Amino acid sequence: MDAIWALGLMSGTSFDGIDAALVKTDGERVEAFGPGGGFDYAPGEMEAARAVHRDWRPYRGAGAGSEAGAALARAQAEVTAAHAAASARLLARPEAALALPEIVGFHGQTVAHAPDDPEGGWTWQLGDGAGLARALNRPVAWDFRTADVAAGGQGAPLAPFYHFALARTLGRGPVCFLNLGGVGNVSWADPEAEGPEAPGALVGFDTGPANALVDDWMRARAGESCDRDGAAAAAGRVHDDRLRRNSIEAFVARRPPKSLDRNEFAQALEAMEGLSTEDGAATLTALSALCAAGAQAHLPRPAATWILCGGGRLNPTLCAMIADRVEAEVLPAEALGLDGDLMEAQCFAYLAVRSLRGLPLSSPATTGAARPMPGGRISRP
Repeated sequence: MDAIWALGLMSGTSFDGIDAALVKTDGERVEAFGPGGGFDYAPGEMEAARAVHRDWRPYRGAGAGSEAGAALARAQAEVTAAHAAASARLLARPEAALALPEIVGFHGQTVAHAPDDPEGGWTWQLGDGAGLARALNRPVAWDFRTADVAAGGQGAPLAPFYHFALARTLGRGPVCFLNLGGVGNVSWADPEAEGPEAPGALVGFDTGPANALVDDWMRARAGESCDRDGAAAAAGRVHDDRLRRNSIEAFVARRPPKSLDRNEFAQALEAMEGLSTEDGAATLTALSALCAAGAQAHLPRPAATWILCGGGRLNPTLCAMIADRVEAEVLPAEALGLDGDLMEAQCFAYLAVRSLRGLPLSSPATTGAARPMPGGRISRP
């Protein structure tokens, strides 16, 4: 298959907006990067979707005729419409005229992720791929995680296959990509391997909380959406005794595959009660750094370079704490010519083309599925 332009769309667990990016790829190589951007939600936008995100339990399995079912339908429509609008805004830019996509990769909005549910693993992303295909008049690949979970995998992380393709473009030995979103995830990639699904090519897993706990702390204590520039953490003191009052240590020590829901370690916030805003931010930031550094114990061999992406790479306090604990060179993605903001959106453009070709999106080393797993549904306008 020749390389084609694909549009990737990603709305992360921070629930603050949509990233959109264009990539030219054949699903194996990354041939070119096109324009991209972030599109923030307006105040008051996505209220129905936010309600489902805050507490999904009343909505799961809700009938179409019920009040919860009607609210869920509104949430689905909101997510789909917001992604259609973000896509239209990006594609209307003059620089996108030479990169019009032949397929769209639509991740949707995760509201819950429970691959280890004893009654049967599941994952839930809001968004209607068929509706988006109609709105954009283009094929849409979506529902990327369900097939992997059904095959016994964690359904996450899905970025490692894309990170493997990027590692091949860098011309370095094994590298680690550390994505610092609400949850942290790491991909160890050996670009000398035959392909991303080959044994020994990849290891990928969630490391623990990255920005989620600090964001929630700052929102509750200071009315801020995040610790901007890591200023509060930099002004505070890390309380080592509070780091031990949580169950995250057991998660860090657990062998991969492993993945997280954003709110899985909310009890760690309770351990910060009584601290100042600054000391709580410093302690939670240190917790995120310890989780990231703990990933080193699960890698096949050390990587000389760790590449930081996601919003957390813009927090110098978090980055410094990670660099102090990781035995490698730690660089932001931009230092290597990559875009740390758009990498996840680019990932779903890449995975959309792999879905179109029926290629695997995950492997036993990344999600724990029994075999390399294709995934994603294709909806056509």
